[in-house]
Formats: sequence, structure tokens, C-alpha cells
Amino acid sequence: MSDLATPLPRRFDINPKPLTFSLLLIALGAVYLAQTVSGRQAALYVVGALLGMSLYHAAFGFTSAWRVFIADGRGAGLRAQMLMLGIGVLLFFPALSAGSLFGHPVAGLVSPAGTSVIVGAFMFGIGMQLGGGCASGTLYTVGGGSTRMLVTLAAFIVGSVIATAHMPFWTALPSLKPVSLVTTLGAGWAIAVNLAVFAAIAALTVVIEKRRHGRLVDDAPRAANASPWLHGPWPLFAGAVALALLNFATLALSGRPWGVTSAFALWGAKLFSLAGIDVASWPYWSSHTNATALTSSVTRDVTSVMDAGIVLGAMAAAALAGRYAPLWRVPMRSLVAAVVGGLMLGYGARLAYGCNIGAYFSGIVSGSLHGWLWLVAAFAGNVIGTRLRPLFGLEVERIRQTGC
Repeated sequence: MSDLATPLPRRFDINPKPLTFSLLLIALGAVYLAQTVSGRQAALYVVGALLGMSLYHAAFGFTSAWRVFIADGRGAGLRAQMLMLGIGVLLFFPALSAGSLFGHPVAGLVSPAGTSVIVGAFMFGIGMQLGGGCASGTLYTVGGGSTRMLVTLAAFIVGSVIATAHMPFWTALPSLKPVSLVTTLGAGWAIAVNLAVFAAIAALTVVIEKRRHGRLVDDAPRAANASPWLHGPWPLFAGAVALALLNFATLALSGRPWGVTSAFALWGAKLFSLAGIDVASWPYWSSHTNATALTSSVTRDVTSVMDAGIVLGAMAAAALAGRYAPLWRVPMRSLVAAVVGGLMLGYGARLAYGCNIGAYFSGIVSGSLHGWLWLVAAFAGNVIGTRLRPLFGLEVERIRQTGC
């Protein structure tokens, strides 16, 4: 038996200053966006904050979930992801098939499945383990006070904008045209096929975990607070349900699913432009949509607004949990891994038409074939990344087994 089931003492403290700061910025930001952009943009900002709180309180990490499964056979995180995806397709596929939701047009994130997705997702997978997080994970851990992840985020942004300079090369490589399973199979059959695959993956994790440990392993102990739903921690399944519902809210408000990393490329491009680099002449930024985003305020970019909300929501959650305490001393090898991992995350996300959110989560609930290709390639990258972590002094969590 392991000692993971030992409860930790209950916590009742909060960090009042970061809590007040984050909630104030969320409230002021929502008012500002409602007045200067639209009520919908303000609502999306609040949805982003709720996503940040959900990610932090449930410790819903894609990176750590894949790592502990690869290294130690523990599958609770992967099973939670399958639950999230299952709820997602049940919500998304009928709306995408109808083409509208609550009277407003909606469309999924459907992208080509090809060479760039394979290479980009594989790079992203390695970057997840070296950088210490995925796209959503980077944002919510930054909001939670992780100073190391600030380095990962900075490198993520740089890698993203560099990739936009190379996109003509990557998009010219062999690929399939965008394939929507909702369109190809119909909503009903697409739901049935996806749910069957999710169930098979979850069942496989159970088999592997029981073979490795003899049982399903309890979650690692976390200190309980007076009000777990307000202060955390949440069970993983609650995080899965919350993320699925909030992604659906994003679809209803913005007309498309949740994404994260396109904002990183936009921020980087704006910074490059300020430095005198003619980013606007690059083919990626010459399309009407990207050119408009490049010249407009970031407050009009849905993804940027939601990303800001995620950071502030996670800060509020960390403060409520009494765990907002940034540490400024980070080992050099860990910093090197953060830079290398962040660059791979940013570059890979652009090549693969998204990250663990835009390509994996939102891609699959959009019925896009490229989402499944992303999953396979990114998982392979995570296998390599997990093996590389010790070289940079990074932990690979394994349960210490003791006799019983």
C-alpha cells in the first residue's frame, strides 16, 4: 500500500491581497469590456476567469496527467479528460450539426490533418514536459503564482510568433483537407463513435493501472479547506464537468470553441512589430482576420481576453486556497528547460493548429479529425519529454510502494 490516502490538515486561511487584487481586476475588466467592446466580450472575460478557477481548484493538468500515466500507470487524469470530452461531444455535436445555438451561428475548430499537425503536436508534447505545462496549464499556474512558468510563457510567446514566419513551408506539406466527423457521419453516429473511443481509452487506463498497482490509486493528498467548493480542492471529475460546460458557454457566446494559443502568437507579433520587425508582411499575418487582429486592440480579441481571465481566475483560486506565494529562486537547469520547453510549445502549437485546448479538447469536440491526430502525436512527444525531464532536474512522480 502507498501512503497517498493519508489526509492532510484542514486549511482555513486565504491570501487577502492577491484575492482582492484579482477579483477587482476581473470586475473592472468586465465593466470596461462591456462599455468599450460588447457585453459578450465582457461575458467571455468572466468565462475565462471561471476557467482559471476551475483549472486551479481541480488541479486539472493535462501535462501531469499524461506524465504520471506514462511513468507510473496512473490514469485518473486521463479518465477525467475522457469524461470532459464525452460531455463535450454530447453538448457540441448537436449544436454544430444545426449550425446555430440560441439563434446565433456557431462553427467548430476544424483544421487539416497532416504533416504539420504530426510534427507540431509531437514538439508540443515534448515541450509540455520540459516547460512544465500545456497552454491552459501555463496560464493557470502563472496566475497561481509560479514564477518559473512566467519564463515558460515568455518562451511560448516567442516560439509562437517565430512559427508564424514559417507557416507557408509547413502548410505546403502533405495533409488531408479539413474533415468534420459531424458532417461526415452525422451528429448521432459521430457521438456514438466518439463515446465508444472515450470509453475504450478510459477502460485501458483502468487495466494498466490495476496491472501496475493492483488497484486504482487514490489521488495524492491535498489539504482540505473549510469550504472545498469555494477554496478547493475539487475532485477531478468536477473539473472535467466545469471545463466542458464553460467551453460550451464559449461556443454560445463567441460562436466557436475555446482556444488559447492564437493569442500568444498575436501578443508576440505585436511585440515584434514594436521592436521594428515587419511582421505584417509575413503571409500568416496578411490574411484579413490576422491582419485585423494585428492592428486592433487586444481587448477585441476573444482569445486574448479569455486568457487574461484565466490568469486572474487562477490567481483568485490560489488566494482562496491560501497557496499564492511566488518563489523567485529557480534552479538554472529548470530555467533552461522552461525556455526550451516554452519555445517548443509555441512553435508546435502553431504548426498543429492549436494546443491541448484548441486542437485536442476543442478540436475533438468540434468533430475534427486533426484533434485525434494531435492526441496521438502529442502523447508520443510526452513519452520522450517525460524521459528527458530528469536531465533538467525535473521530477517524474512515482508512487513509493511499501509493504502492507
